Amino acid sequence: MPRRSKESDETVEIPKGFSLVTELAGHNGPVTSVAVTPDGRCVVSGSHDTTVRVWDLESGRLLRGLQAHTGSVYSVAVTPDGRSVISGSNDRVSVWDLKSGQRLHALGGHTAPVYSVAVTPDGRSVISGSGDGTVRIWDLKSGRLLRTLEGHPGFVYAVAVTPDGCSFISGSGDGTVRVWDLESGRLLRALEGHTGGVYSTGVTADGRWIVSTSADRTLRTWDSSTGRHVRTLEGHTSDVAGLALARNWAAADSGDDTVRVWDLATGRLLATLPVSSPRWPNDDRVAFAPGGTYLLTVRDGKQGDVIRVWKLDWPT
Repeated sequence: MPRRSKESDETVEIPKGFSLVTELAGHNGPVTSVAVTPDGRCVVSGSHDTTVRVWDLESGRLLRGLQAHTGSVYSVAVTPDGRSVISGSNDRVSVWDLKSGQRLHALGGHTAPVYSVAVTPDGRSVISGSGDGTVRIWDLKSGRLLRTLEGHPGFVYAVAVTPDGCSFISGSGDGTVRVWDLESGRLLRALEGHTGGVYSTGVTADGRWIVSTSADRTLRTWDSSTGRHVRTLEGHTSDVAGLALARNWAAADSGDDTVRVWDLATGRLLATLPVSSPRWPNDDRVAFAPGGTYLLTVRDGKQGDVIRVWKLDWPT
């Protein structure tokens, strides 16, 4: 028999190995992005209600709200040391002190919304992708703009950094995934094959594979060293937006009201979770805690979206 979720009287199928730990409610609008701190203790979320919020992962308690943006928050990321939060919004990129909630930097320069932010593994640089078609690289400590990269003719919806910190990946509405040298800003290769805009990108922890999601309803995996297309993961029946990676798993959030979890090594579908559809294609409403012990998804709430924390009891 299907187990009941915590939302009203709705009955949903919960896959074996998933248990709902808590729900994080408090945003007054749609949630656009979620992330987990490196120690796995806190959840960071961004919303169209213009706030960034920090939560205790296990108890669901709201720890603090960060308010300074004047428009929707589209993306959040946490620095590797867990001390700072980066947010991308309609108006700017912001850098926050996680403990105090103080804004450390407001990075202006993009001429359109910032849809994605990422931090380099050494914690020294922030990368932002924008609707203005550019990628910008910033010095985290000073807030200084280091470089502006052009090349995508469409919105840049996604950025991700390789584990070695030598290169980064961007995904765009132009349907391409691009790989760039971080130090020089040189374009290394363009990965073509998606037949719709690319909404999210990621790199596996071992640096072996690049993963991308798209409006063409698929995920694709690519060999990071050669750019060769490895596998296409099919099954979603609408645009695939958010992406989360852990171990050898990829979790993807789609407009078909599901998050699907895949085994990247085999291409096998492992689980399907019912969720609320992303409202905008650039929403990134799925995240793993470090080590893949928890998975975050988002559902509709009465006042605003609710973040769901699932504990995973799967073999490694």
